[in-house]
Amino acid sequence: MPELKESILVNKNNKIVLGIAATAIIGTVALLGTIGGLEASTALSTKAPVKAVKSVAVPGLPVNIADVVEEVGPAVVSIVVTQTVNTGPQGFQSNPFEEFFEKFFNERDMRRFRSPNQGRQKQKAPQQKATGVGSGFIIDKAGFIVTNNHVIDNADEINVKLSTGKVIEAKLIATDPKTDLALLKVDVDYKLPYVKFGASENMRVGDWIVTIGNPFGLGQTATTGIISARHRNIGAGPFDDFLQIDAPINKGNSGGPAFNLKGEVIGVNTAIFSPSGGNVGIGFAIPSKQARKIITDLRENGAVERGWLGVHIQGVTKELAASVGLEEATGALVSRVMPESPAKQAGLKRGDVILEVNDKEVAKLRDLPRLVANLEVNEKAEFTVWRDGKEISLDAKIGKAPAAEKLAKLNLDEQENSNPQSVSGMKLATLDDRTRKSLGIEGAEGGVVITDILPSSAAAATGLHQGDVILSVGNKSVSKPTDVARSIDEAKKSNRRAVLLLVMRGANERFVALPLKKT
Repeated sequence: MPELKESILVNKNNKIVLGIAATAIIGTVALLGTIGGLEASTALSTKAPVKAVKSVAVPGLPVNIADVVEEVGPAVVSIVVTQTVNTGPQGFQSNPFEEFFEKFFNERDMRRFRSPNQGRQKQKAPQQKATGVGSGFIIDKAGFIVTNNHVIDNADEINVKLSTGKVIEAKLIATDPKTDLALLKVDVDYKLPYVKFGASENMRVGDWIVTIGNPFGLGQTATTGIISARHRNIGAGPFDDFLQIDAPINKGNSGGPAFNLKGEVIGVNTAIFSPSGGNVGIGFAIPSKQARKIITDLRENGAVERGWLGVHIQGVTKELAASVGLEEATGALVSRVMPESPAKQAGLKRGDVILEVNDKEVAKLRDLPRLVANLEVNEKAEFTVWRDGKEISLDAKIGKAPAAEKLAKLNLDEQENSNPQSVSGMKLATLDDRTRKSLGIEGAEGGVVITDILPSSAAAATGLHQGDVILSVGNKSVSKPTDVARSIDEAKKSNRRAVLLLVMRGANERFVALPLKKT
């Protein structure tokens, strides 16, 4: 196979513009100020004396960066992808990465990232070949290579370019789109250099790192920086737990490694935050602790086995915390327990607030899915739960996450009913058998439907509206409007500022803190 050459688009000012290289860009930012008057502010005043700046001794790095790059560089590769793309209507050429950029940009921003050829009349066939470039790294002598899923997604052909310049065809082993990781393999009859994963959990904010990749398709490039933050959530998926780094990474660096000063991979570069599409010192890397487990599953099983608990959850607001007696808004509130799930077998109930998993704090909603997903299937885990004003411990045997089709069967449908009775600004009605069937909740116990609501009521202010079904009030199941009225009165007598309602809307169940007026 002939060697593939990178093609870079250059404008008339000799500035590189978007071409074949791809790196995830997670958003744009606007400058908060202007730089008008810069010349005036930098001019030296002749009236004020100029003081000499004292020299400050800067301690040297514990190791020579050049030694690290020389050691690990040969194991870092460029990923060259060929993809068949469709041209647009009337022969307009489409950008092969437009669909990817649309995930992060609005139409106005998109116009800045389109290829110079996009929108021009083409006289070619409806389909064309496009080339993209990313980065990756070899993880063992057998030729397994780690990169990002978005680098090789929908590729017709994947080639790996070694640091020596040699190009080898690669085989796609498996991918995990939820964490944006992919595993490739090359088969050669000679030894390949490789690198090992390190412990990202031991990295601290301020620790030095070295990144190596293929920005803009230029070829292998090394940069340095520090860990700027840990545990970043950038909205990429349910398992976000990124390292934020300030080492310069750009389009084409996706899938490349971030090393500690021992030459161990502590992160996989995957996204940047930028107003221009270029580096501004805010990049994100998948921690090696997460990547190592994902890659092992992809290699051994061809897919990722994630732990599954089987609950629907929502965040705990200050109002919800007050309604259940928690001093702080922390944990994950269980709004539904799926039938035949590990949670059901463990005794978890609606209204429970999960505070810890194996002594690891669930400080925010997103912590629980990540902690559970990292547990092994059939592993026993201890859950610290807030129930009825106190902490209890429950043990659950973690299950395997079912396929999406099976999960869909557990969802409920939506509808509404009549026969109203007014309670706290809401007109409520009992659910009869016909309505239960139409709602798809024949097996559920209780439930009262809201048939109308006063726009000025506290209930309306919380987002409740006609058609919502109230399943419980203050963790007590309700089956008729008088049950709702009685539970609300009890909460008022207990001097509660709010009462907890479990509400079903369509396929979802959620808790709502209904504010109570003092009587």
